[in-house]
Amino acid sequence: METIGKYRVVRELGKGATAKVYLCEDPDNARQVAVKVIQFGGDSAAVSRRMRKLFQNEGMVSKRLDHPNIVRIYDAVVEDDFAYLAMEYVDGFSLEQHCRIDRLLPMHRVIGIIFKCCMALDAAYRQGIIHRDIKPANIMVAANDEAKIADFGLALNMNKDMDRDSTFIMGVGSPAYMSPEQIKGYPLNQKTDLYSLGVVMFQLLTGRLPFRANNQATLVYKIVNADAPAVTSLNPNLPPALNAILKKALEKDLYGRYRNGAEMAKDLSTVRFQILEEDETAQDCSHFEQLRSLDFFTEFENVELWEVLRVSVWREISSGVTLIREGDRNKLFGIIVSGSVEISIEGRVLCRLAAGEPVGEVAFLHPSSDLRQATVVTLEPVLFVEINAAALALSSEELLGRMRDALLSRLIYRFREVNKIVAAYGQHALLPDDGSRSGERQASGSSAPLELAPE
Repeated sequence: METIGKYRVVRELGKGATAKVYLCEDPDNARQVAVKVIQFGGDSAAVSRRMRKLFQNEGMVSKRLDHPNIVRIYDAVVEDDFAYLAMEYVDGFSLEQHCRIDRLLPMHRVIGIIFKCCMALDAAYRQGIIHRDIKPANIMVAANDEAKIADFGLALNMNKDMDRDSTFIMGVGSPAYMSPEQIKGYPLNQKTDLYSLGVVMFQLLTGRLPFRANNQATLVYKIVNADAPAVTSLNPNLPPALNAILKKALEKDLYGRYRNGAEMAKDLSTVRFQILEEDETAQDCSHFEQLRSLDFFTEFENVELWEVLRVSVWREISSGVTLIREGDRNKLFGIIVSGSVEISIEGRVLCRLAAGEPVGEVAFLHPSSDLRQATVVTLEPVLFVEINAAALALSSEELLGRMRDALLSRLIYRFREVNKIVAAYGQHALLPDDGSRSGERQASGSSAPLELAPE
């Protein structure tokens, strides 16, 4: 396409199941615009009618919204065979690009972006508009982290008569981000958008959704009935104050949820951040490279290493500090990045471990007991990655499997080394001579049974 109406096409920006978006030049205003185009008639007549109504709805609704954090609509045209919207071009990215554990934005940026989205939704509701499809793909981010909420095609106009509003369609939206009342088909208000925004915020901070399931039926059940985990249980580096904010945003009881976007924004503004001397993203990349260099993580995929970073805390520990004490009960474990530690039992040295070795893994792997059987003391300054066992338990199945395999591999290696040491102090073995059959032993004068160190 060379032109769409009066707009000259520069290039295609993207396409979805029902629409294409082009970057265009607006000749009347000397500006670049994004033009979304829908072709009618390719599907059934019923689908075309539905798409036409949704498109008309987006044009009518968006023209009423004038807020710096809502994508502005300049023009809406509906023809017999196609329709198009000319809208503000956002030169940036969508939050969908930063939902993976290995591509998360720094915490302070996430909170700033969500704060602006809260204010935008508050402004929309004051105009009687509910978005109903808040999700990462519908939130664009421009320069200086300026959030822009897009795609009001599924918006509900509260000022219309619901009995005669044909654009009100039950069950619209993206299931993973739907509020419990939206799933149940109950009447909606501004609180449904705040719930969905809470899900987006949870995902941006942890790299996963608050509710996960293998099928949609189970997902719907969890959204309606289960409580989301505390966000700090998945990312221990986050400030605890975020737990209360997300709990309130994801509250199933409408009376307990935030009343409006301004109220949620106010709570976000009170969260105190830990200001780092170096850029947080650069620090994450540095930590990633340090883990990648350790033999323990050789078999880990990159995405799994990023997940390890999100469920761990880096600790700098002086020499002579007791990390684990015999008789204590806990599941603390982690990996030595640099330095060394001494392992002892009842005051006797068992071994010494250096960089790349796991510490405390036995209590973590034990299915029922967290009782410590050995003491661990630092021999020199140690850089230690302490992995939060509770957060790890809520991580992906891929990471859990990889971590257990790596820990078991190190345990088996150590047991074999111990067996060699024990064998060095054992009796001489009874070996078959050349004349005996395979598997037979020469008789000895001793009837004492042969004891083997377990492998």
